[in-house]
Amino acid sequence: MTARSNPKPSWPPAHDSTSQSLYAHTLGTGSDVVLVHGWGMHSGVWEDVAEGLIDDFRVTVVDLPGYGFSRRYEGRHTLDDLCSAMAAVVPTPAAWVGWSLGGLIAQRLAVTAPQRVSHLILTNSTPCFAQRADWPHAVALPVLRQFAEDLRRDYRAVLKRFIALEVYGSERASAQLQQLKAMLFQHGEPALSALEDGLQILESTDLRPDWGRIVCPILLLMGERDQLVPVEAGQALVAHRPDVRLRVLERAGHAPFFSHLPVFNAELRAFLNG
Repeated sequence: MTARSNPKPSWPPAHDSTSQSLYAHTLGTGSDVVLVHGWGMHSGVWEDVAEGLIDDFRVTVVDLPGYGFSRRYEGRHTLDDLCSAMAAVVPTPAAWVGWSLGGLIAQRLAVTAPQRVSHLILTNSTPCFAQRADWPHAVALPVLRQFAEDLRRDYRAVLKRFIALEVYGSERASAQLQQLKAMLFQHGEPALSALEDGLQILESTDLRPDWGRIVCPILLLMGERDQLVPVEAGQALVAHRPDVRLRVLERAGHAPFFSHLPVFNAELRAFLNG
């Protein structure tokens, strides 16, 4: 990596407001990279990844509607609604890095607006998060529905339980859990409707039939010990599309950019530069 010519940026960066009321912030210079966070979190999770890229790439982070600084959340939102909101505030074309729920958004855009997505990097994300009769490599439906039921009683407790699942089995899980807990409400608390809609999207979405329409290069970055998106899901996808690159990070859980940051960024850079 080249020496950084500017001081390390503060995080979270200054609020960049937009007419669409989504928080978006861009750092660095070079080809564009968009980082999309997952369910229950916000763009601050990408701090260390972004800072590792901005010497050579122009990185844009966004808080999804109802999360973090993107406080406004009206009505109900589908996956396509989230895609439209994101597309309105980020550069094009760009490499899209989607974590978990963010990966569904990136995949959907790669199908519906291929000119916007130059590279697709799915971080612990697949086209189908909920188990199906022909897709066992996912979260059991009763688990997702229990999360949805518990949200109305105490969504803060649900979020803390969810991030505990994200780090389960990973190296230094306790330290990662404390880091995620400290970060959870750093940009503000998410809207309950956004959490509910997000779980509905995770339960109902199955993009596997659309995978043949994705024309850009695809990289799967997965944690060996992920309890939410098992490695077998990535292996099944590669079996159907041998052109997809799969990298499994040993002893990593659902958030490998926390536990395995140097390896994660090295794999990301190699793919973007490849």
